[in-house]
Amino acid sequence: MPSLLEKTQTLVQANLHAMVDRALEANSVAVMKQYIRDAEKNLQELEDAAATVGGEVKTLERKYLEYKKKADQLDRNIDVFLMQGKEDLARAAQNEINSTRNLQEQYHEQWVRQKREYEALLNARLKLQAKLTEIRQEQRELEALLKLAKSKEKTVKAIKSLDDVMGAGDADIARLGESIRGRLDKASAHAEMYADRLDSQMDEVLGKAELDIQLEERKRRLGLAQPSTVSFDEEAEESAEASSDF
Repeated sequence: MPSLLEKTQTLVQANLHAMVDRALEANSVAVMKQYIRDAEKNLQELEDAAATVGGEVKTLERKYLEYKKKADQLDRNIDVFLMQGKEDLARAAQNEINSTRNLQEQYHEQWVRQKREYEALLNARLKLQAKLTEIRQEQRELEALLKLAKSKEKTVKAIKSLDDVMGAGDADIARLGESIRGRLDKASAHAEMYADRLDSQMDEVLGKAELDIQLEERKRRLGLAQPSTVSFDEEAEESAEASSDF
């Protein structure tokens, strides 16, 4: 099972260009969002681990300094005991200092080792934070790019649909116009027929009136016209004709 540092290293070394390519191919930034979720989770674990190791480093350092201080004190005591001729006390102190120095070295080794691990965790944390910042920025840019691409795709689709509608509409409008013109032609033909019929009726009426006038004139010459039916104008006309005869 990979360690925390190995998982962090994998995330840090993740190929950004490959992620962008996959995101573009899938027309989605899900792959980058998944990386960010994994990295954020790993970063949290990394920070918890760093805090734990950092605490251990402080504890080991304190223990190391405590045993070093004790060993230094025993070392001075041995010199005093020897100067005072107290070899038994010096021997006991020497035995104790040997154990203390051994513990001091053990704590020192552990402290140095843990300190290196702590520094490695802090370094990995900084690298992962930098990678996260880079990925988030790339994600925002990619989302904007994909949004623009989708917008342009909709625009192209709308224009294509409009072209199709306009093409179909031209034919429909042309058929509608032709239908309307046909109706107008038919209405015009009916109007001409009615006009011809009216003209004929008028001609018939006017022709009959002319014939009536001619017949009335003939009746007057023949003395067949009814006096009561002769108008003032007709009497005047007859008087004028009589005068012309003289």
